[in-house]
Amino acid sequence: MQTTRPWVKPALEFGPLIVFFAVFMLYRNDTVVMWGRDYGGFILATLAFIPALFLATAVQWRLTGKLSPMQVATLVLVTVFGGLSIWLNDPRFFKLKPTIIYVLFAAILGASLALRRNWLGAVLGEALPMDAHGWRKLTARMAVFFLVLALANEVIWRSMSDSTWVWFKTFGLPILLFAFLLGNARLYRDHALPEAAAKDDDAPL
Repeated sequence: MQTTRPWVKPALEFGPLIVFFAVFMLYRNDTVVMWGRDYGGFILATLAFIPALFLATAVQWRLTGKLSPMQVATLVLVTVFGGLSIWLNDPRFFKLKPTIIYVLFAAILGASLALRRNWLGAVLGEALPMDAHGWRKLTARMAVFFLVLALANEVIWRSMSDSTWVWFKTFGLPILLFAFLLGNARLYRDHALPEAAAKDDDAPL
């Protein structure tokens, strides 16, 4: 695995989202004719977002040699629902995508609890070495958190404007995620383990 600068990872993660936001803000009040059809700013932003996400994912894979299951699932769902929005010229499919992603993540975390497997630790274990009880608590909290995000996305896209949803998607969701991770700081501290003593990421919870 190649050594990369600290800013590269967040740039790859948030870069496609910033591209989406920038294109939408630039064309939100305009209509562009392509392939004999009129497209608004939201569809144009979606059209820019998909290849940007593919590029960022490819670069991350090239640099690290691996992709997490969540990254792969996100890429597939973005391609499917973004493609449907572009093909049918209907923003609703792309707006529905975060709901499906968050429900899927909540279901995966719920399954890991039911099966007593530390799948969340497999993703975050290097950054947050914790004991099994800590991972179980964090897994449960994150499953509930993803369900709350799914509900919030549904409420916003169904009842508010495109601009409101784009601001929520671009800035609101990352801020909520950051607040959630910060809000669990005591959990990380109470259940922290020395890195050398951390258990195997896929060990039973």
